[in-house]
Amino acid sequence: MNELREHTHFLAGPYLDRRAEARNAEEWHAEALADPDAQYLIARGTSHLLRVEPDPTIAFVTAEHPVVRTASTQQLVLLGWFRHARTVLVELEEGRELNPPLPGTRFEELRPLMNVLPADDAGLLAYARALSIWRSRHKFCGVCGAPLLRVRAGHALRCTNAVCSHETFPRLDPAIIVLVSDGERALLGRQASWPEGRYSTLAGFVEPGESLEDAVAREVLEETGVAVRNVRYHSSQPWPFPSSLMIGFHATASPDAIVQASDELEHARWFTRAELRSGQVSFPPSRAISHRLISDWLNDAGT
Repeated sequence: MNELREHTHFLAGPYLDRRAEARNAEEWHAEALADPDAQYLIARGTSHLLRVEPDPTIAFVTAEHPVVRTASTQQLVLLGWFRHARTVLVELEEGRELNPPLPGTRFEELRPLMNVLPADDAGLLAYARALSIWRSRHKFCGVCGAPLLRVRAGHALRCTNAVCSHETFPRLDPAIIVLVSDGERALLGRQASWPEGRYSTLAGFVEPGESLEDAVAREVLEETGVAVRNVRYHSSQPWPFPSSLMIGFHATASPDAIVQASDELEHARWFTRAELRSGQVSFPPSRAISHRLISDWLNDAGT
């Protein structure tokens, strides 16, 4: 197996001990406040409090900070144990300032800093971001319309209508992403909004009633007119923009397959390994699964 495939993708991996059983403790909040080693991650919308000098890192606060002491349990999520310390997310209202402020910190979005944050910090922020987005978009019961109450340490939402009491849990949007090859060439496409010269693997969301393999075949055919076979799982990567799980594949197409780009792409075509190694084509960011799919194909002539 190619060595790259053995590596964990960015935003994934064992950066956090989730300890899901701890979410069921009714007094989890009090236990956290009583834990002298507990640390709190502050969120405001989809941004988080970070230390920006000398290098960006998460700016944790302790239970003694007023923003923690005044927070209700409905603003808190038990994330797990990060670097062996109990870690809790505190969700502030939009526009609220941190009082007292922490010198050298500010609220920042994850995406622009992905390439400079420590990998485990970025993984924790991705997890927290996905939970905050889910919670902010699910305020009323989808069954009866009553308000939802946050339970299980912030990892579930329960309908407040006693007759209903429906519970909902965090949702993910599964999306396939695939490197299609005819043996000597790779099929890549580009969107008009991307930087000049950038091409990437093909991707799309899985539809209801569809297997992952079926989604690969459908998306490639819809976007490029190319039929694929021999769909093989590669790896996956959480992608919280806003709540996707990217599921990567390699697939095979016939050498005589003609590419016809759909309206979803500005352009799509076959590339030889020599063309991709020439530097004339810009790859996706190195921490994206699409980059890994391309790199693995380039380094494995048998794929």
